[in-house]
Amino acid sequence: MNKFKKINRLFGLVSALALVGMLSAGAASAKDKVTFAYLADPAMEGVLYGIKSGKIKSDKIEIEASALQIPALISSTPAKKYDVIMNAVMAIPFAKRQGLNLVVLSSALRSAKGRLGAGIWVKKDSPYKTLADLKGKKIGSYSLRATGTTWIRIALWKKYKVNVSYKGGDFSWVQIPAPALLSALETGRVDAATLIHSQAYKALKTGNYRVLAWTNKDIRELFGLDSLSAVNVTYPDKLKARPEAFKEFNRMLRESVLYALANADHVGAAIAKSTAKIEPAYFKAWINDYSFFPGAINEEDKKAMTLVWTMAKDMGILKKVPDVNKVIWEHAITD
Repeated sequence: MNKFKKINRLFGLVSALALVGMLSAGAASAKDKVTFAYLADPAMEGVLYGIKSGKIKSDKIEIEASALQIPALISSTPAKKYDVIMNAVMAIPFAKRQGLNLVVLSSALRSAKGRLGAGIWVKKDSPYKTLADLKGKKIGSYSLRATGTTWIRIALWKKYKVNVSYKGGDFSWVQIPAPALLSALETGRVDAATLIHSQAYKALKTGNYRVLAWTNKDIRELFGLDSLSAVNVTYPDKLKARPEAFKEFNRMLRESVLYALANADHVGAAIAKSTAKIEPAYFKAWINDYSFFPGAINEEDKKAMTLVWTMAKDMGILKKVPDVNKVIWEHAITD
């Protein structure tokens, strides 16, 4: 009899352990998935390194991240294909004009302290010495609708007093994917180019190119704030359906940023090894001198958003300036 009792107890214990295992597996498989589309650049791999390497974890969600070029990020917005999209600040009023509301979760591309992330570049041996020399010439840009390009045009208009209109202006603007801009400049397809991120870093490192205008520095001088080109956005219906998932997304993204800042050398070496497209020093240079990805938002970011929209209205790009406080999520992380 005792033998049967022992067998029953053992069977009960095994069954209980099996049940615990099943419940644990069920909990693990019940994680919410949050899809995130971001700018295709080695620096962004550094920003997301903490998440992708498993350093930053969650028992609530998993983040599925996809790298896209700027035009693809813009065009993906109306389709709502992704839960969160790293998108242009200008995308917010553009989308509103089409009846689509966007909600800002955090800032994504803020000018870094070195303010080397935006400018007008020419070849070192180019005959063009000033912006006036470029009148009637071709300027290549990664996206004519991008907020970064709008900031550049604002700086050229306000500081250098040139006509930056796409129609009848002083320059002929040509849209070329960011990875191809250096090649276009080198081959003479364009006379000047607006280089950003890894393209600007490479151009500066080679010594084969010159800058006619550091426009992020000009923006700071003109308006007393740093430009904000991109934000991470979602949609009201998605946010309403899963608010806790988006809170967790914000937490993980912010912690991944903080991890990258605290371990910039290690992260730079890791992304250089994985992409083989950039040297290890790039990531640290990017966060210090080119662009900064906050994963949070502050009052200056709000002012920068309002400023670029106001200037865009003055340029005839927008008819109405959005209320910045109405487009930012109430649970956004602040820095």
